[in-house]
Amino acid sequence: MKDFINALYRNHSLIYKILLFISTTFLIVYLFPKSGKFKYNFERGKPWQSENLYAPFGFAIKKSADEINAEKTEITQQSVLYFNLSSGVKQQVVRAYSQGFTNTIPDSVSRTERNELFKIGQELIERLYRNGLLDQDYDFLPDRHVAVLEDRNEKHAVTYRELTKQSDLRPIIQAKLENEGYDRYFNLFVSLFFDIVEPNITYDKSFTEKVLENELSKVSYTRGSVEKETLIISKGEVVEGDKYQKLKSLEAEYESQVWSASNYNWIVFAYTLLVALALLMLLLFLQKYRRAVFNNNTKVTFIFFNILLMVLVTTLVVNFNAKYIYVVPICILPLVLKAFFDARLGLFTHVITVLLLGSIVSNSYEYMFLQIIAGIVTILTVSELYKRANLFISVGQITLIYIVAYFAFFVIHEGSIENLKWETFGLFVLCGLATLFVQPLIYAYEKLFGLVSDVSLLELSDTNSKLLKELSNKAPGTFHHSLNVANLAEAAANEIGANAMLVRVGALYHDIGKMKNPTYFTENQATGLNPHDELSPKESAEIIIAHVINGIEIAKKYNLPDRVIDFIRTHHGTSMVYYFYAKEKELNEAVNPADFSYPGPKPFSKETAILMMCDSVEAASKSLKEPTSTKIDGFVENIISKQLAEEQFLNANITFKEIQSIKKVLKRKLANIYHLRIEYPE
Repeated sequence: MKDFINALYRNHSLIYKILLFISTTFLIVYLFPKSGKFKYNFERGKPWQSENLYAPFGFAIKKSADEINAEKTEITQQSVLYFNLSSGVKQQVVRAYSQGFTNTIPDSVSRTERNELFKIGQELIERLYRNGLLDQDYDFLPDRHVAVLEDRNEKHAVTYRELTKQSDLRPIIQAKLENEGYDRYFNLFVSLFFDIVEPNITYDKSFTEKVLENELSKVSYTRGSVEKETLIISKGEVVEGDKYQKLKSLEAEYESQVWSASNYNWIVFAYTLLVALALLMLLLFLQKYRRAVFNNNTKVTFIFFNILLMVLVTTLVVNFNAKYIYVVPICILPLVLKAFFDARLGLFTHVITVLLLGSIVSNSYEYMFLQIIAGIVTILTVSELYKRANLFISVGQITLIYIVAYFAFFVIHEGSIENLKWETFGLFVLCGLATLFVQPLIYAYEKLFGLVSDVSLLELSDTNSKLLKELSNKAPGTFHHSLNVANLAEAAANEIGANAMLVRVGALYHDIGKMKNPTYFTENQATGLNPHDELSPKESAEIIIAHVINGIEIAKKYNLPDRVIDFIRTHHGTSMVYYFYAKEKELNEAVNPADFSYPGPKPFSKETAILMMCDSVEAASKSLKEPTSTKIDGFVENIISKQLAEEQFLNANITFKEIQSIKKVLKRKLANIYHLRIEYPE
């Protein structure tokens, strides 16, 4: 039992990765759509590439979305509008008219004329209420059919234009009076009728919508059927018209039948295999090419979390409305991973994620092509993410690539731009705006996972920070040396395409351990007194070597990121404090070289290798007397050649060509520092 527990403890990192791999695989499979995949790929307007296709089973031919929408639109336009009739209103108006007429028409009017006017008023009331007087004007087409209901029974049917509107009241009165020759009484009649007239029909919106909904529910989504073994399409035929609709119908029916209870377990198993293979490729990539990331469980968890997050967001959007799929800012993934790791890892993870998303979205080839191209553009264009202008420019380029690629696919599918969906371009713009959210997301990730990005490095590079101010006060010579090394290292990193911001910050903090015993380092000995004169060579070497351990302790105390602490650990590699080793050897031939060597580790990245070269060259350059271009060239060559001979860069992914480029930068920079001009041959 004890051996088993010890084995678990020794392999806990590997066990964690296995559990992470399994849990992520099952979570992604759980998020996948619960439907099978049609085994044929086809596009409208393209030839059928497979063999002759016969119906494997009978199925109904589904109507296209345009056909269904057209049918529903026609039903909606021809649907009946229902109005409720208040039957007692007309009688009330008639009684009110009889009373109001006597008070309105002057006594000076003759009896005959009065009787004529009274009769005209009665006819006007009949005209107004013949089909019904509306309570308000509605925005309906004049030819819409109307049913007037009384106690839910249809009283009569008319068109909307036949109903009397309140805005028609004046014109009707005026036309009637003019026709009868009594237009001089127009104002009196208008005043009378506006006092007594009340609407007697109102629009029953809820009942109308209920009837319409019932009619729409009767719309058939299919037209005809295809019998089993019927030829659907022959090889080489163009997929269009009725053949395209039959293929879409077969695809829908096939996917619904495949995902049946009997096949469920097999399909889940197949999805699990595909997802597991994709994630396994990512783990193998990390193990082979990013060993430091692979060995850090937090970083592996961070990468898997981001993949899972993208799958989750995409699934939610597809379930809500698949047409918004291009709003999801997938390019945030390579942006985030490049900010915390490097471009190659960011692109590899992005491609793996897009391959997984291909099982979720429709038009998977188009989707994957767009996302992979956009991811490549993201990796190629985004540099120095801490500069806000760079992010905005890159997002603009990404959005443009989306639009151009989508336009190309649309023209290929449709053959023209007549039906181009311009609103999709708006979705790409929204995607670009969502991509800008990467800045606060990076900040949140830094706090959650303890990672460091270029934005944090920019903050750490501030020489007014508390730790660097303390270094400048306690060890001013070391601080000045660190600034010089930072400038050299940044120039070298830019030359070979390494992370210049990271190496600059590493250079600023690499010697903070010297604050513990500042006067034991020559750059801080302002008085000319050397405390090493009172110590043995071995004791002096111990103090010099200890500045690495002291630096790590101080860095952890001030919560510096591990990526910065790596520079403190590796800036001397396993090199030897040769000055004190030589002095000890003069006193004692049986000297142990290990007592005068730094514990390491050796540099394991381009950035840490750059710092080691720049630190050694800058420190040793102070000993140059009467420097010339020739002396500086030989001096730089000797120092770096010695480091190569000691295999200090064996673990760093740096090439000889890059080392040669760094040498040229150091020679040029040192020549500028010492204000040298090129020596011309005599």
